[in-house]
Amino acid sequence: MSSMKDSVADAQSAGNTLLEIGALLMSSGASTHRTRVTMKRIAQSLGYGIELLITQRALMLTIIEKDQQYFFSRMKRISPLHPNFKMVSGISHLSWNVKEQNWGVEQIKDELQRLKSLPKYPRWLLLVMVGAAGAGFCNLFGGDALNMGVSFIATVAGLFVRQEAARKNFNPYLCVFFAALVASFLAGLSEHFEIGADPEKAVATSVLFLVPGIPLINSVTDMIDGNIQNGVVRAINGLMIAFAIAFGLFTSRMILNF
Repeated sequence: MSSMKDSVADAQSAGNTLLEIGALLMSSGASTHRTRVTMKRIAQSLGYGIELLITQRALMLTIIEKDQQYFFSRMKRISPLHPNFKMVSGISHLSWNVKEQNWGVEQIKDELQRLKSLPKYPRWLLLVMVGAAGAGFCNLFGGDALNMGVSFIATVAGLFVRQEAARKNFNPYLCVFFAALVASFLAGLSEHFEIGADPEKAVATSVLFLVPGIPLINSVTDMIDGNIQNGVVRAINGLMIAFAIAFGLFTSRMILNF
């Protein structure tokens, strides 16, 4: 009886850990296929068979012990997308350590805790670097130094507004709309005051930081891998973000034309 209880407890501990791994991968920007493969690699290395249902909002996991005697079945909600490729690569490396070095559940938990505690880039650095990227795109599209400066300021302001809106728990699409509105409005002022040789370049590049690259790329890879449902959901999510960007641009143009 004691052995049976220990086996059930072990399966539950492994199952909860696997669910946490899957949720972290999906919320960090991993594709459905990568999440599935990584979770199966870890489960098999721990001596379990698993059945998975992965959606955009939740994970359902069933663990089957070798002799089919003990099992674990549970669902976990997936947090909204917060791209973190350091987490994705760290968990991938963790999964190979589990397979090749026979890590146990406690070692996996310790490594997950370490990955979650890794320092993040300071906010000011993100703002500056994203602004520099916007200015760089402006230069690539033919903008002069003044246009680049306008694009930098507009991009930084738009990203700041998006961060603040997200911090106050606004709808994600509204966060994108507010960011696009502020960024394109500030850049559009350079057209009104004729700042730089080609102010339209600043307007066009001020919202590029909002382009939903990860959802759109993952939607294609998911559909290629046969995960049609998740691929379609991610594609629609990307299109909704694109619509929010376009609506923000449209609103700012309407305001400036008045």
